[in-house]
Amino acid sequence: MRKLHSLTGVVPVGAFMVYHLWTNAKALGGQEPFDAAVQEINHTPYLPIFEWGLILLPLLFHAGMGVKIAFEARHNVTKYGTSRNWAYTLQRLTGMLAFLFIGFHMYGFWWKKLAGKMSPEQFYPALCAGMSSTVKGVPLIALVYVLGIAACVFHFANGLWGFCFSWGVTVSRRSQQFAAWVFGIVGLSVFLLGANTVIYFATGSSIQERLFGMDKPTQTRSCLDIREESSKSEPAAQSAIP
Repeated sequence: MRKLHSLTGVVPVGAFMVYHLWTNAKALGGQEPFDAAVQEINHTPYLPIFEWGLILLPLLFHAGMGVKIAFEARHNVTKYGTSRNWAYTLQRLTGMLAFLFIGFHMYGFWWKKLAGKMSPEQFYPALCAGMSSTVKGVPLIALVYVLGIAACVFHFANGLWGFCFSWGVTVSRRSQQFAAWVFGIVGLSVFLLGANTVIYFATGSSIQERLFGMDKPTQTRSCLDIREESSKSEPAAQSAIP
């Protein structure tokens, strides 16, 4: 069961997470490419079978088994503060955080779409509005997404190391150290992919635009366009109130 739990964390759950972050990164090109990617997914043949059979049921098994493992864990990081002991503890902590974050994200979009409360065309404006909203100047939802993605990615990258170890792929100490470096780089790359999209939704510009001065796409509707439209419509709506 533990090996099956490790396997589902890599395929299909981990693989789908990377694909999902890559698809969402289409938002950096504006609403049109993002909507096209979402529509392509929603027009997939036998989509409910794909969602439940290859994503949701493996995710529920992985999460349920993960909660059981987390509560049975014996942490000794306070006595032996080695890197692997820290990774052992953080793997269980990030697993719990990732479970809560995925539930929050799915309720906000997948569940609302399933219940008929939100159409796929509303995802982009909703993400722009949610990520850019602030409470006393603090973008709370954007921070939740950055921390949630960080938890998911660490759990995935460290889980890849654990998968290779438990399945006998990395037997020697040297191969385990090499795997740790490789999966660390993979995890950092995937995190930057997801965090860059969150930053774009929250600020209207991506990391590469801020660092390298790259031009924004002008042919598509961006988050900044949506905010400008909202700011123009708000005074008109208020003036119509008697």
